[in-house]
Amino acid sequence: MVSFTVYKGSENGAVVAATTEKPELQNDQVLVKVTASGLCGTDLHYKNANMGLGHEGVGVIESVGPQVKYMKKGDRVGWGYEHNSCEHCQQCLRGNETYCAERKMYGLADLDQGSMASHAVWREAFLFQIPDGLSDEDAAPLQCGGATVFNALHEFDTQPTETIGVMGIGGLGHLAIQYAAKMGCRVVVLSGTDSKKEEAMKLGAHEFIATKGAKEIKPSRPIDRLLVCTSAQPQWDVLIPALAPHAVIYPLSVAGGEFTIPYTPALFNGIRVQFSVVASRYIHQRM
Repeated sequence: MVSFTVYKGSENGAVVAATTEKPELQNDQVLVKVTASGLCGTDLHYKNANMGLGHEGVGVIESVGPQVKYMKKGDRVGWGYEHNSCEHCQQCLRGNETYCAERKMYGLADLDQGSMASHAVWREAFLFQIPDGLSDEDAAPLQCGGATVFNALHEFDTQPTETIGVMGIGGLGHLAIQYAAKMGCRVVVLSGTDSKKEEAMKLGAHEFIATKGAKEIKPSRPIDRLLVCTSAQPQWDVLIPALAPHAVIYPLSVAGGEFTIPYTPALFNGIRVQFSVVASRYIHQRM
């Protein structure tokens, strides 16, 4: 029996310590001692739930199951939003396991553990080796926030000649700015006020636009791809004219409510909307 401390949400929103017990490691299961955890906006959705919190975890392997092949005790590893899939359906075989009908994701399965804990038990197949030059603290937010924005840029063939808009400078946005800039793209940051302008420019933004109360938005170049990294919906009637013909909108944050945009301007400019959930293991490893 494996026993460890986890931190759970509760009915009143307080984070409470609890103990989780797991059977002895089986198959390709790995016991990880957690050394760092990111705090994702999605974690706040579950602070009132009786479940282990956190899904941006990094740690050191303490022991391995009998079928573990590639990892060993002492390896540094990380994990993110998804931690299992069937591995035999069409989506899994195509490398799209995040869309597997039997996928297991944070908040939906294995609620007795998370990254805000002393330890966790996960399958080797859904753990990622952490490079030597990357600290645990820097690696943790990449396991979900970083993977989410990297997937949107990488999976859909972003080109260095394109102008990338990033709306919001939170957990997703601050990483999206850096990735897009390092890819050679021109980066336009959209935020409510100027309060984060200096930070955005240091992260690699080429242009900053404060949107609160704006009647129109005019970047120096039309935006080819817009990464929406905020939970609140932007004013699409003001924003769509700032997009290039055939621009793509990527809503990336997990939010409630409906997604609605003005029909006619989107139609006449060939605007596309591409939803995307975290990243496949292939893209996660490339990140």
